[in-house]
This record gives sequence, structure tokens and C-alpha cells, in this order.
Amino acid sequence: MKLLEVCVDSLASARAAGQGGADRLELCSALAVGGLTPYADLLRQIKAEISLPVRCLMRPRAGDFLYTQEEIDLLCRQITALRAAGADGFVIGALTPAGDLDLPAMRALLDACGGAPVTLHRCIDVSRDLCGTYRAAAALGIDTVLTSGGAESCRKGTAQLAALLRLRDTLNGPEILIGAGVSAAVIDELRAALPGARAFHASCKKLLDSGMTFRREGVPMGLPGLDEWHIQQTDAEAVRAAKDALMR
Repeated sequence: MKLLEVCVDSLASARAAGQGGADRLELCSALAVGGLTPYADLLRQIKAEISLPVRCLMRPRAGDFLYTQEEIDLLCRQITALRAAGADGFVIGALTPAGDLDLPAMRALLDACGGAPVTLHRCIDVSRDLCGTYRAAAALGIDTVLTSGGAESCRKGTAQLAALLRLRDTLNGPEILIGAGVSAAVIDELRAALPGARAFHASCKKLLDSGMTFRREGVPMGLPGLDEWHIQQTDAEAVRAAKDALMR
């Protein structure tokens, strides 16, 4: 089944994704750092208005995917709270120091998910052996694996994505959800190169100019290179174009 998932971090972006024809939302906070665990109150806002299924990203901080026991415990508590707030599924992942899937941590997170659908996030892309990580995810009962093919962008990971798609078909395993740099043009390109590709993950973002008329420059609040006078938000037209490309 063809699927377009759009990652969002605000109610406005969730609305735009729905208007553009997204099939599912991945809800995060802090997309500028790759996404962190979202707020339960934001999930409630979205679920009160939008009927699309929502999977919540579970990531306690930016950086690597090697988590302490305290961080795993925190994620489990956050999963419980988000389940109560209406989450339809979760996006999880944890690695060992050697770059393998951390099976005890994953089992704890899956137990907290209580049988809800689960995506393995892009920790696979920095794992030691992508196909081995995929097999481990399949053995855990995970239904989706989000990946760029172990590359900076999915366009650069085409060879590895082809191997993962073959493995999916051989094992009848988790869906390969292709992400990182996805647009309508990239969907057209990858579906030509990878006939088995049928699920894509995109942000479809545009930059909105801030409504602030007074702007004190040179006082950054976050990451270098980002300013406070532009807001990233999902573009309904970009979502619509991506969905059209997927359905062609």
C-alpha cells in the first residue's frame, strides 16, 4: 500500500499536512535538531481536529541513540502519557555502543507501547549493519523502518535502499519508509529507480517570515545558522505534490 507520512511539530503543520493529502503524521518537537519527543498537549490539540493517524517520535535529546537507563525509563513514561493522549503509534530506536540495535532497551520501549504500531527510526542509518538492524527490527515485530539507506539523503542511499527493499520482500518484513530529502521530484526519481518503493516520509517544509517588526539581530537562541525571524511550517502544496507523485 502506498503511504505518504509527513513529520510535523505544530498544529498548523498538521493542518497543512492533512490538507495536502498526507496519509499519516509523525509528531515531533524540535524538528530543527532532527526531532524530539512531542508534548502530550500538542497531540491532544491535533487529535481533536485532525483524523489522520499520528505516530509520536520518542527521542529524549539530540545526539546519538546510545541511551542511559534513566533515558529509557523517561521514554517509557512519555510513551504511557502519549498513549493516554491519543497516540496511534510510536517511532522508537536505541543502539548499543557497537552500533547494533539495543534489544533490551527496544523490548522495554515496545512493552510501553502496549501493542501500538511501531516504526524504527533513523537510528538504523547510523547502525553498524543496516540489513542486520532491519532483521532485528523484524524479529521484534516492528511494522515500519524509516531510513535514508544509511546516507545523508535518500538519493545518496539508493543502493542500500534497494537491498533493504529486497530484504523486505524476502522476509515479508517491515515496510521500508524512505526519508531524508524527500520531495515530489525525489519520489518520481526513486520510484523509477526502485520499483518496490511505496512508502515515503517527508517534512515538506517552507520558511515563513516572522511577524515581528522589531528584530534585535545577533542574539541567537539556538543552533548556529538559525535565526528567530523565520518559522518552519509544512506546506500543503508541497505535500499535495508529493502525494501526486506517489500515486502516479
